[in-house]
Amino acid sequence: MKVLFLHCNSIRFTPIKRALKDAEDADKKEIEVKDCLVCLTAVERPDEANPKEIVKRLIENVKDVASQVKVKKIVLYPYAHLSSQLASPSVATKVLKDAKKVLSKDFKVTSAPFGWYKAFSVDVKGHPLSELSREITLEGKGGKAVARPLVADARPQATELSAHARQMKLARMGKQATLEKGKLSENDHRILGPKLGLFTFQEVAPGMVFYLPNGTIIRNLLVEFLREEQTNRGYQEISTPLLLHNNVWEISGHMKHFSDAMFFTNIENSSYALKPMNCPGAIIAYRTSMRSYKDLPLRWAEFGTVSRNELSGVLAGLFRLRIFTQDDAHIFITPSQIEEEVGKVIDLVDHFYKTFGFPYHVELSTRPGKFMGSKSIWDNAEKILEKALKKRKVKHKINKGEGSFYGPKIDFHIKDSLGRTWQLATIQLDFQMPESFDLHYIDKKGSQQRPIIIHRVIYGSIERFIGILVEHYKGKFPVWLSPIQARVLSFTNRNTKYAKEIEQQLTKEGLRVDSDYESETVDYKVREAQIQKIPYVLVIGDKEEKAKSIAVRGRDGKVKFGVKLEKFVEQIKKEIENKS
Repeated sequence: MKVLFLHCNSIRFTPIKRALKDAEDADKKEIEVKDCLVCLTAVERPDEANPKEIVKRLIENVKDVASQVKVKKIVLYPYAHLSSQLASPSVATKVLKDAKKVLSKDFKVTSAPFGWYKAFSVDVKGHPLSELSREITLEGKGGKAVARPLVADARPQATELSAHARQMKLARMGKQATLEKGKLSENDHRILGPKLGLFTFQEVAPGMVFYLPNGTIIRNLLVEFLREEQTNRGYQEISTPLLLHNNVWEISGHMKHFSDAMFFTNIENSSYALKPMNCPGAIIAYRTSMRSYKDLPLRWAEFGTVSRNELSGVLAGLFRLRIFTQDDAHIFITPSQIEEEVGKVIDLVDHFYKTFGFPYHVELSTRPGKFMGSKSIWDNAEKILEKALKKRKVKHKINKGEGSFYGPKIDFHIKDSLGRTWQLATIQLDFQMPESFDLHYIDKKGSQQRPIIIHRVIYGSIERFIGILVEHYKGKFPVWLSPIQARVLSFTNRNTKYAKEIEQQLTKEGLRVDSDYESETVDYKVREAQIQKIPYVLVIGDKEEKAKSIAVRGRDGKVKFGVKLEKFVEQIKKEIENKS
């Protein structure tokens, strides 16, 4: 059995259509459960050998995780995508029913109907225990159930597929990918991305993205935008290793709280892990020299690649990957600098989301039941964060007990053009890692003091942010972010020479321009440009060539004739500068 636990603010699900003849009876109405532990489950063929033991162990795991996140509501949700070797429906249904019966003695249990296609949405809380995966297997004499975190095996594969087998496997994966694509809407980023030449997903690298030229342009523009803003605000950029010794993850607490989502390997009899987060790398870099109070605040930014050992069933294009890049920053400060630095980050987040046209709301999460450090430090930190929000008149919701185990935090939830909310930026105060890694700075009196760390992201995952933008804009990116800002078309072959001159001049002006000089009708060429969501189409015909002008067609379909090239350049550069 495979289980993915999600500690959620809420889950909504609606049975849509029966997937099995012997599916459970269900009403086609939306069900919502708030403040709960969602257990996505897949009962597997090996579980059929001893379903009673599997039920017993499932209950133990549910109770274990529920006690850690302190919930009294459980949602048992059949989720076949977690496994490719599912048990028979009769066994799976009985396992879940038996588990519900026992769990109902201690929890309020809701079960999603088995054997249905269901639409669902979840609002997952943000803390180290909010997403946990477990694998429950039957091992040993009598088929005793054993639970283990789903950690990648560090051992090299003992066998290799033959060339023929590899080809057959790739063919099957390609067919599956085609079937899955058929279920997506036309504005889904997994459809638009490849169509617009932005990125692609291949089963030879599940949970990873291949950036194509246009997508690389967008990614680089987003990075450069944030890089420029950070530089103007006193940040310095660092880069830390992808692989760190396991001792680091023991000290940071990731081995205890996050090991089920990490990739491990061995090098010369020592154990290492690919970093799931950038924090320890920045902290180790801080320790390379003794710091003075005069050095603080120390604002270090990093576009760091991180790895998470996600279950294949929960991978979702750019929204859920195994390898992605976070725009982390770690700000090392003294206690007296907390309010000012938090305020500056709030201003930075506000600037970014207004640029992209995202309305947002803010939540302040306070001390959880299990926390590190003293209550007095937490109380003071929470007051400072709330003061910073009130000073800027930022409306916010208080989430009592939802802070990370190492400190309180402020989360920013944006709303896109489709009405969906996404938790992106976060500001987290950390009093614990400076303690764990024994960080110091020298104060005015020459004494050693412990710094505080502000963990901060704006985009969150750059890949996830790109996925949101693709769907938010429906592929019609603003001019500054469009991979191709203008396309030059020739009306006939005799206009090609002048059209090429226009293209060259625009390129010299620093614009991203391409062209279409094929022997096709102008209507056909315009349709192709529209399919590619290109902001401006410049048509060059006999009249334009004679008048030394251009005809400009915008996304709205309106055409302006007799436009002088210098006027068009002035206009488009203004749009780019204003990021409109």
